[in-house]
Amino acid sequence: MFKAMKELFTSGNKDLRHRIYFTLIALTIFILGISIRVPGTEDLTKNLGFLELINTIGGGALKNFSIFALGVMPYITASIIMQLLQMDIIPYFTELRKQGHTGRQKINQITRYLGIAFAFIEGYAFAFAFIGKSGDPMQYMYIATVLTAGTSLLLWMGDQISQKGIGNGQSLIIMAGIIATLPQMFIDAFNGLVVFDGTTQVITLGIIKFILFIIIYFAIIIGIIFVQESERRIPIQYANKSTSAYGNAQSFMPIKINSAGVIPVIFASSLLSIPSIIAQVINKDGFTVIVQKYLNYTTPVGFALYVIFIFFFAYFYTFIQLKPEEFAKNLQDNGGYIPGIRPGEETKQHVNKILSRLTILGATFLSVIAGLPILFSKLTSLPTSVTIGGTGLLIVVGVALETYKQLEGSILTRSYKRGYSRR
Repeated sequence: MFKAMKELFTSGNKDLRHRIYFTLIALTIFILGISIRVPGTEDLTKNLGFLELINTIGGGALKNFSIFALGVMPYITASIIMQLLQMDIIPYFTELRKQGHTGRQKINQITRYLGIAFAFIEGYAFAFAFIGKSGDPMQYMYIATVLTAGTSLLLWMGDQISQKGIGNGQSLIIMAGIIATLPQMFIDAFNGLVVFDGTTQVITLGIIKFILFIIIYFAIIIGIIFVQESERRIPIQYANKSTSAYGNAQSFMPIKINSAGVIPVIFASSLLSIPSIIAQVINKDGFTVIVQKYLNYTTPVGFALYVIFIFFFAYFYTFIQLKPEEFAKNLQDNGGYIPGIRPGEETKQHVNKILSRLTILGATFLSVIAGLPILFSKLTSLPTSVTIGGTGLLIVVGVALETYKQLEGSILTRSYKRGYSRR
């Protein structure tokens, strides 16, 4: 890691540094935009419930009701839907997926249009839910248009970062929004744990608690990195290749413990947030009481449903993404096999078994990370802004790891090319 960072500041990597500077400038513009409120609106004082995930990903933009209140979540929703539609659900999208670069361009274009449409629908719903019936249709349309324009600008900035900067633009915008809330969170944690108007013993105990909070926080980060990088390697042998010809090297297919990433948590949060949005729109006391009592993640029933949905979507998304049957067929067509396992149906069952076991670990990990902030807020008297774990932290760690790998790969590629040119 340190060697790669040292290489970054050499004269041969000047263009790479310019890419990093461009990325930082674009993310700074995003952070500044979080504080620009939609004209004619005020900060939201009510509890956001499951919409807190959108607020966290947007760096508090939804709470501020800023022009970036929706962030890139509509685009993420559209991307997930498009991924599902390509899984042999609609033949047209399946064919596009098989067309290579041209097909991917069409899919990306459709995804952006769909994301902007979702942004307008969500913007109108939020305007109606948070402003209430005091507004008029034109005011709702105006707010929805501003929020849609903000999302469109973020999508354009994300594309610019991907092309002229470093890393995935949309992912980095999400990471920047989450990181923007961390300084205030640590300040709130310090103010909540350390009481300066007490005795010296009370102040010392508060400082110790705050230090322990920081240690636990970074321990969770280390745990997330460990699980995110952990994988099960399935050995693969090809009938037309000899392992001895390659210095006893063996091919393998790596399967991560958490293959689904944060998608199950986003699905579960989105599904449970629908009744809350409907309750705010229709404003019926009976339905609102049912939602607060049974569909709120802070209640035992709501929390249990949250965990069940995470497990369900973890299995669903993992299996439609990796497709054991398709893997077994492709492996057999290429003359490959898993040592000790017969090609075809037996290979499919073997991969299914491995995926099932790994998904149990991955879904349990996601449930623990997603449930930690909920349990933490129940067990402590700290402000709701102070959390441990959570989906936001999982996203930050995942994006940071992927961006660093891309940066390290670019540095190594440039070093190799310079070494080769000297020859």
